[in-house]
Amino acid sequence: MKGFNQDTLIKEETKAITLFIWLFYIILALYDLFYYYVLPLNIGGNIGLPEGGLGWGYYLAIIGLLPIGIYFIRTKRPFLVKYLFFAGFSLIDFSSSMLIYFGESKEFQSGSAVELLFMIFAPIFVNKRYFWIVTGGMVAKYLLAGVFLSSQKVMVPIVLLIIFSSVSYVLLNRFYSYIHSLTHVFQELRQKEKLAAVGQMASAVGHEVRNPLAALRGFTQLQMEKHPEDRNRYKLMIEEIDRINLIADDLMILSKPRLPVFKSVELNAVIHYVLSIIKEQAASQNIRFETENLNSLPRVQCDEHMLKQAFINLIKNAMESMTVGGTILISANVEEGDQVLISIKDEGCGIDKENLKRIADPFYTTKPDGTGLGLMVTKQIIEEHRAGILFESEVGKGTIVNLTIPIEQPAE
Repeated sequence: MKGFNQDTLIKEETKAITLFIWLFYIILALYDLFYYYVLPLNIGGNIGLPEGGLGWGYYLAIIGLLPIGIYFIRTKRPFLVKYLFFAGFSLIDFSSSMLIYFGESKEFQSGSAVELLFMIFAPIFVNKRYFWIVTGGMVAKYLLAGVFLSSQKVMVPIVLLIIFSSVSYVLLNRFYSYIHSLTHVFQELRQKEKLAAVGQMASAVGHEVRNPLAALRGFTQLQMEKHPEDRNRYKLMIEEIDRINLIADDLMILSKPRLPVFKSVELNAVIHYVLSIIKEQAASQNIRFETENLNSLPRVQCDEHMLKQAFINLIKNAMESMTVGGTILISANVEEGDQVLISIKDEGCGIDKENLKRIADPFYTTKPDGTGLGLMVTKQIIEEHRAGILFESEVGKGTIVNLTIPIEQPAE
């Protein structure tokens, strides 16, 4: 039932239980009126309630369930009412049957249309636990009656209950399937709404950021010409300005996606470039990088700028999780199936399982100053490269991000 808040569930349960209570008392009154007063007039027999039972106390006890049920509803606990009525009715009905038939030679006769109501409402309540309690409880009630009264007549209602419960279970599963589909559609619509909002924000931010970036790039080029001895540093600054411009231009590949431009790239060079622009920030946070098997990496077909952005997002996320410093290990392994596995392992705080499922959702973040867009963009970039991304994490021990990237195939 994910996707619905608690107030909505309480409201819907209250509607269902209110209908259930009305039907419960109406069916109980009509059925017993017909069974004990109308039917005997047509077929002969004793008119009125059976002797030896609870008599009118039976109905007073059942009516006594109503104020308790109303109390639960008013205190926003309607989920307990269906269990209250089932347990209360079963106990009262079983006690009355025992008083009527135990130690008597009369043939056991019991059952009520209300029992079918419990079965019918199991799918409407969309609660499998309630279904199994109702089914098991009613079967157990008749089995106990059969044992205490040494009667085989209880097999008839037991078989009927099993048949009705089978039909009810099929309906219950269909209800679950239907609600799951609705929830899935609802979540997809929410996701699209979020992406549309991001797209609008992207257009606004891109427009505002691009102009100052152009001026900054021009100023940096001018400084590079004036100070040729620092040419490499200025060149790196220009490359980063261009990368920011790309991000601002299609922020974040959502409103008007930019198709990746694939070309043959040294994956090793991409990773080392990313490390070169992050290492100073990492050193200031007492974080160091270790690499394994990066020098023998094969070439891949990718959009170099987009892949750099993905690695930067992932490594910065790892750094942000390591508040007291530590080591980030970046390792590579060529796997069967013509793909290379890149692993980024940090020693940060880790992520619990619930948050791990939502880690790439737009706007979802556990950081106080985060936007919740970085990993979403990263995942989209990886998917556009026909690659795979998998997160493994344990709270207190760190996180591992595994990227599987297809290897460039030699021309035939």
